[in-house]
Amino acid sequence: MPEDLPQDRRLRASWLASSVGEALDEDLGAEPGRDVTTLATIPASTVVSGQIVVREAGVIAGIPVIAETLQQVAERLNLHSPTVHLLAADGDRLEAGAPVADISGAGHVVLIAERTILNFLSRASGIATHTRRWADALEGTGARVLDTRKTTPGLRELEKYAVRAGGGTNKRFGLFDCAMVKDNHIVAAGSVAAAIHAIRSAYPDVPIQVEVESAAQAHEAIDAGARFLMLDNMPPAQMRDLVRAVREREPDVRLEATGGLSVSNAREVAETGVDFMSVGALTHSSPILDIALDLS
Repeated sequence: MPEDLPQDRRLRASWLASSVGEALDEDLGAEPGRDVTTLATIPASTVVSGQIVVREAGVIAGIPVIAETLQQVAERLNLHSPTVHLLAADGDRLEAGAPVADISGAGHVVLIAERTILNFLSRASGIATHTRRWADALEGTGARVLDTRKTTPGLRELEKYAVRAGGGTNKRFGLFDCAMVKDNHIVAAGSVAAAIHAIRSAYPDVPIQVEVESAAQAHEAIDAGARFLMLDNMPPAQMRDLVRAVREREPDVRLEATGGLSVSNAREVAETGVDFMSVGALTHSSPILDIALDLS
């Protein structure tokens, strides 16, 4: 299952290079690309020093973006890449005002790279901070918080990385690595069992997860060979009864709560005995963390 994969994976270097390049293209415009304010007001020989700091308490994530962005801007300008001294690591909890990194180098490079760096860092750190609240709420229960595919197009790699940095667990990365049978698939296939059998026939090596809304659907899925059930929008009492029934029948079946979840009811739901809780809001509704670059 995807959630069994190592949860300390780094950002993919190819994604990092490509995404930073696209972000810079977006900011600087068509070739050769330019920052009209910086290039007009600051001499090319100017050297600056500054510090990236968090303006509010939170969990930092996305630090590899700093060096990558500076390097790419430097290459575009045919200048040396600024020196970066990291003062924090992804996953660290930082208080307001805490430093993330010291930067020193060509002013053109630093100021052109500034907003791209902060956009990525702020987004990733907001997700990591939100995820950390969930991980803290579930601590000691045995349940883990999972992310979903409700991500910003083009930023899934970063956003799922941020979930990991915040203490959460990645579920499937896309439509290719895990079959997830939901209500519309059940309707289209004719039944839970029919959907499971069709996937087994077409893609025998792909793990299957099934969303169920009742005990009857849960037992039908288990009869068809499912070993991962998503209990959709169930009140805690109903969920607790179903978890108990499934555990008595098939102890190895994994159970996930989904829908209607919040940090305030996280422990109550976890105490029903589920293994996981999937929370789309980790990636689709996390506010950014306020981060800035201050020149000295």
